[in-house]
Amino acid sequence: MKITLHDGSLKEIDKDSKEAFATLNHSTAHLLAEAVLALYPDSKLSIGPSIEEGFYYDIDFSFPFTEEHMKLIEDKMKEITKKNYKIEYLTMTKAEALEYFKDNPYKVELIENLQDGDISCFKQNDFIDLCRGPHLQDSTMIKHFKLLSIAGAYWRGDSKNKQLVRIYGTSHFSEESLQNYLNLVEERKKRDHRLLGKQLELFSISEYGPGFPFWLPNGLIVKDEIEKYLKELLHKYGYQLIQTPTILSRELWETSGHWDHYQNNMYTTKVEDKEFAIKPMNCPGAVIVYNSSLHSYRDLPIRLAEMGHVHRHEASGALNGLFRVRSFTQDDAHIFCREDQLAKEINNCIKLFDEVYSLFNLDYSIELSTRPETGYIGDPKLWTKAERILESACKRTHKEFDINPGDGAFYGPKLDFKVRDSMNRVWQCGTIQLDMNLPTRFNCTYVDSDGEKKEPIMIHRACFGSFERFIGILIEHFGGAFPVWMAPTQVVILPVNNEYHLKTAEKLRDQFDKKGIRVTLDDSNEKLGYRMRNAQMKKVPYTIVIGDNEVNNKTVTYRTYKDKEQITVPTSDFIKMICKERDSRKIN
Repeated sequence: MKITLHDGSLKEIDKDSKEAFATLNHSTAHLLAEAVLALYPDSKLSIGPSIEEGFYYDIDFSFPFTEEHMKLIEDKMKEITKKNYKIEYLTMTKAEALEYFKDNPYKVELIENLQDGDISCFKQNDFIDLCRGPHLQDSTMIKHFKLLSIAGAYWRGDSKNKQLVRIYGTSHFSEESLQNYLNLVEERKKRDHRLLGKQLELFSISEYGPGFPFWLPNGLIVKDEIEKYLKELLHKYGYQLIQTPTILSRELWETSGHWDHYQNNMYTTKVEDKEFAIKPMNCPGAVIVYNSSLHSYRDLPIRLAEMGHVHRHEASGALNGLFRVRSFTQDDAHIFCREDQLAKEINNCIKLFDEVYSLFNLDYSIELSTRPETGYIGDPKLWTKAERILESACKRTHKEFDINPGDGAFYGPKLDFKVRDSMNRVWQCGTIQLDMNLPTRFNCTYVDSDGEKKEPIMIHRACFGSFERFIGILIEHFGGAFPVWMAPTQVVILPVNNEYHLKTAEKLRDQFDKKGIRVTLDDSNEKLGYRMRNAQMKKVPYTIVIGDNEVNNKTVTYRTYKDKEQITVPTSDFIKMICKERDSRKIN
């Protein structure tokens, strides 16, 4: 298929490619905009890009917009597509564009920020939109689409600006593909971690602390098991664990630069008339630990890891279960190394990430962000060398990676790790950042082989990002059905009849307890079928039924979650099997 680029030229692409899907959805976003103006002419369009799984358009409506309006817009879109119209590239001068879009303040602002010269637009029917494309050549392929949801979105992402209505949609090349995607959307709704968190009694959010999650006993087991695993891995990779204070003085945050750049997101307090702040991140604390003793070049690299509890003030409208909170635990690490050690340390970080994500059956891709054009610090030569090291490390992983030019932090280039879950969603999780700022600000040094003091390179590294958000992702990734090693309850025992089978069930429970197996004995008076369904609702990995045969033969009959087949084995064999599955951290 051919698409039209922002300069009017044509490009041949594969219909099954990501580029084709993105182009289809971008063209459908324009169809949405045309339908909106046809129905509501006084509406003001802003931007409408394609995204990972579809598209959206941010629109300023003159009336309270609801989901009921979406059906009218979707019907209008279907009516327009029957015309099989052409999508044409055209240009305007800046003056012409300002005149054409003069009644739309959002388009005017975009145009004013463009350089002088030809401005790219696309036309379909009588509708023209400011756009760099690419687009389909006509509407013949825009047949299978659906408007999905609405949300609020501030113009240009700034809460000081007006809030617009963001309409989300998706467009596909076939009806089958569209239906498969809509089925996936429904499955995602069932896996919403907020619903499962309540159903499985994992966490809660109280009105007394919006954005401050309470870990319930079941949820804390999940969190503790993941933390235990991570600590074992950190030991394997040569990290030392530290713990730094939650509250530190204003002077520290001024030195680090957070007081000037991050103060609005920090919680502050006064102690004996001196200002303090609750830490929003762990980095300055790690630097203080590094500076607490003298270091030789032989000591490096020094790898400091911390499960640091941090607090950040997020807008109330942005809070979302465990995904966006105000209090969370970061799996932070800070590595201080020499320049000649940088490549090896980056490689080790990526190896650690790969081991973690592979354990949870999460595929991932990498994005490399390079030096900004302006406002950066440090020697450009070191930036270039660091970027080459990061790029070389990415290539060795044989994973997909993209380069995001100019989007590095002012203090150094970075790698961002984006994981893809079982519901085909992409999440930004891990990050590796080089820092040429904090070591200078805090006067970090080591004594080199020539006896001179030199400044170490600092690497920030987080694999989960935060425990809270990562666990939220895992809840939905597994649909709440955690693997045995993570499951709050690993086995539930159901005696068929308490009068005849309870004693054996209690002995079995005690056996499991001694082996460290998390077990529950359901000896309620409910019918067996009800208790079986309850175990399924709680998504317990193994359900054991104890009846006459099990009592007489010293066996157990078990079924796994979502599996109706019942299997009978000697009790000792079952214990060996589940302990092996637990200890190997096996994930089916």
